[in-house]
Amino acid sequence: MKVVNRKYQFVTEEDLIEACRQNDRRAQKTLYDRYSAVMYGVCKRYVKSPEDAEDVLVEAFYKVLTNLHQYRGSGSFEGWIRRIVVNESLMFLRKRHNFRLTLEISEVDQPTTTNVINRMAAEDILGLLSKLPTGYRTVFNLYVLEGYKHREIADMLGISINTSKSQLILAKKKMQDMLEDFGYPGLQKFNK
Repeated sequence: MKVVNRKYQFVTEEDLIEACRQNDRRAQKTLYDRYSAVMYGVCKRYVKSPEDAEDVLVEAFYKVLTNLHQYRGSGSFEGWIRRIVVNESLMFLRKRHNFRLTLEISEVDQPTTTNVINRMAAEDILGLLSKLPTGYRTVFNLYVLEGYKHREIADMLGISINTSKSQLILAKKKMQDMLEDFGYPGLQKFNK
């Protein structure tokens, strides 16, 4: 008799979530396997060290699994997980960095377009993001990639709205310089 190794399958996402709520270990592993790679990428955008990003990911998934009762089924489940991962990343950064010591620039007008990002490989972008100082990288991620407003970022990080804006301006300037060094000349439009 031949034994067939079958991966534990769930018909719908709702079935998977319900099985996880019932503390089914196979379901929990399936949930982790399904979302961990994408969420690790989110962690890496905020946290430089791969080891720290892995720690943040594990903590975030622990919170996901222990707080599944709070997910009401409205909206994207992946989006709900992403919010937990981002919040866990920010908690990690707040423990290690004092965002209140960041530089503020007042009255600086530097609008942006990020169309150059569409031409780059994801790993190139992650590499450049990891070179940004923590404050710049965090605000850039929250504003450009996650879509938060400056008021929300200021509340999340415990900084002023002007500090959030200045960190974004400085991040964009640093990104522009790095992109030019990386071989994308003529990026005047990046800070437009």
